[in-house]
Amino acid sequence: MNEFVFFGGKGGVGKTTVSSAYALKCARAGVDTLVVSTDPAHSTSDVFDQQFSDDPAPVEGIDNLDAMEIDPDDEVERHLMETKRAMGDQVSPAMVNEIDRQIEMAHQTPGAYEAALFDRFVGVMRDTDYDRVVFDTSPTGGTLRLLSLPDLLEGWIDRLMHKRRQSVKLFERAAIGNREPRRMMEGDPIIARLQERKELFEFAGEALRTSAAFFLVVNPDELSLRETSRAVENLLDADLPVEGLAVNKLTPEPDPDEQGRGARFLRDRVETERERLDTLREEFDQPVVAEIETRVAEVKGSLLDDVAAELEIDVAAEPTA
Repeated sequence: MNEFVFFGGKGGVGKTTVSSAYALKCARAGVDTLVVSTDPAHSTSDVFDQQFSDDPAPVEGIDNLDAMEIDPDDEVERHLMETKRAMGDQVSPAMVNEIDRQIEMAHQTPGAYEAALFDRFVGVMRDTDYDRVVFDTSPTGGTLRLLSLPDLLEGWIDRLMHKRRQSVKLFERAAIGNREPRRMMEGDPIIARLQERKELFEFAGEALRTSAAFFLVVNPDELSLRETSRAVENLLDADLPVEGLAVNKLTPEPDPDEQGRGARFLRDRVETERERLDTLREEFDQPVVAEIETRVAEVKGSLLDDVAAELEIDVAAEPTA
């Protein structure tokens, strides 16, 4: 059983609908499930018609299903304050203001959003008591950067720890006879924090490769197909196999007796989309696990059950790799 299931894809393809439907499918099968949204629009609240926060809460009227929404902006701010506090404890009072300024500048860089979200993301994975955690992830580019962090940061942490140990040794040699520096290596707070971070990244890397399944949500248009092709390639490069493709927002075919202008337009569109479905099946190694038609009404309530029934994803599936 995959403990963690991710639904990725470019913005607007319907990741929230598909991930929520899959979480519902798991819950209906008796699997204790948590669905986690990292979408700033908080669409999960719309799907279940219930407000959620960054603490898991039961979805009303559905057994075995909890939901939570992680606010990326709040996570960046929390990460900033935590980093300031941790670093402030390690430097002299004269350096605190300069350290704070440098940390604030660092949190304005493009990777700060992913780094802050990653911490919360992995924290949910590490501390979960659920049988299944379903992630409605952010758009493809940000998600892939997020998932590439464990290997990158493990190596970075190793180098930092090596430099710190060298620094402590040099300090000890310069302070022979002083008993306080002699205790630094064993209880050095910076080495301890770096080790803690390294263990977090090691957990993330292992969990993503051995206990996770990745699905991509794709729309039947050229842009979405190209984006999906890049996403598959990037995930495979990171040794994260894609289990399947969920095709969303397919055009319903009109009834045979409908011959008006609108019906002719819909038939042409359906034909084009079938060609793109054929392309997905012929050019991608990953199976199409869902063909979900566009609904007239917003997908929630019984309509979400309908979408869940269209997902050919075994709730107890094992990773293929």
